[in-house]
Amino acid sequence: MTKELCHVIDQLSREKGIEKEILLNALESALLSAARKRYGDRTNVNLTIDSKTCNIAVYETKKIVDKVLDKDLEISNADVKKSFPGSIGKESVDIPLDLQDFGRIAAQTAKQVIFQKVREAERDVIYNEFKGKVGQILSGVVLRKEKNNYYINIGKTEAILSQSETLPGENLRRGDTVRAYIEDVKLTPRGPVILVSRTNPHFVAGLFKMEVPEINEGLVVIKDIVREPGERTKIAVYSTNTSIDPVGACVGMKGTRVQSIVRELHGERIDIIPWTDDPRMLIARALSPASVERIGINEDGKTAMVVVNDQQLSLAIGKKGQNVRLAMKLTGWDIDILSDTEYGKIKIEEADKALEEILSKEALKKNKPSIDG
Repeated sequence: MTKELCHVIDQLSREKGIEKEILLNALESALLSAARKRYGDRTNVNLTIDSKTCNIAVYETKKIVDKVLDKDLEISNADVKKSFPGSIGKESVDIPLDLQDFGRIAAQTAKQVIFQKVREAERDVIYNEFKGKVGQILSGVVLRKEKNNYYINIGKTEAILSQSETLPGENLRRGDTVRAYIEDVKLTPRGPVILVSRTNPHFVAGLFKMEVPEINEGLVVIKDIVREPGERTKIAVYSTNTSIDPVGACVGMKGTRVQSIVRELHGERIDIIPWTDDPRMLIARALSPASVERIGINEDGKTAMVVVNDQQLSLAIGKKGQNVRLAMKLTGWDIDILSDTEYGKIKIEEADKALEEILSKEALKKNKPSIDG
């Protein structure tokens, strides 16, 4: 029996990825529970399992007394001298019990507790494994869809991808292989829950890290990333090595790297911007693909006025203000965009106002009464 028990423990340890000691402790706890139940829930009944041989020892610990008042908890000195001479002079003695006398109910109880302990240990292993992977990208196969949630097979367990965390118009089917960003891992009474997303901006950052070796090696750094899923992403990058072009590294030879990411995102547009500490230059780059003619900034209020060619105005603003909205998120500046025509009108109005003020002052001087000395 002990050989079979050791074999089962070793097999469970390998298959479930659970340490052998954890399983032995679970088994010991389960059998102790069954043994105490068999002997009337007596707390002086104990059990141990040898970690090397898996030999099981069940025994009851009794107090050595001169006169026995409770035979379940006590043993007389006379009986100790007769049956356990090695315990003479001690306060208690461990008396072996017959393990075969557990009975069917006790064995079933032990089985249930073992399964419960194994499930708990397995949940802990999965939770600890994936808790350390928050912020990474995983790949899995779609198993099913229930109540607007996709369940993704990721090996030892399943991840949950909410419909709201998929790309706009994306309809995943059973058997589809999908990549997603691990947002959170929660431990619930029903086990670990792994929440993943395809709309999180860091999903795109993770894809770049996978596709661009320079990012993975730390030679190119993602300074910031903003996104409207399915529409457009703006990512600001800089190089820690002056010989490396950060934008070129992200784009790849003939655009192969960025196009691979665009395909994963079903055609989402990606603007890759070289980071700079110069706010004027950063704002101009952030409004890509539009070209900027001039920029005025107010550093105290972090506001900026940007002037673009009339033909570039709609491109700079973007569909429903998307381009300028993302540019503001990326730079942290409040941006107003004017066309050349609008800017020209403002300058004319300012010039007219300045001229009026000058003429007004001249008129006041002429009409001012003189004082004879």
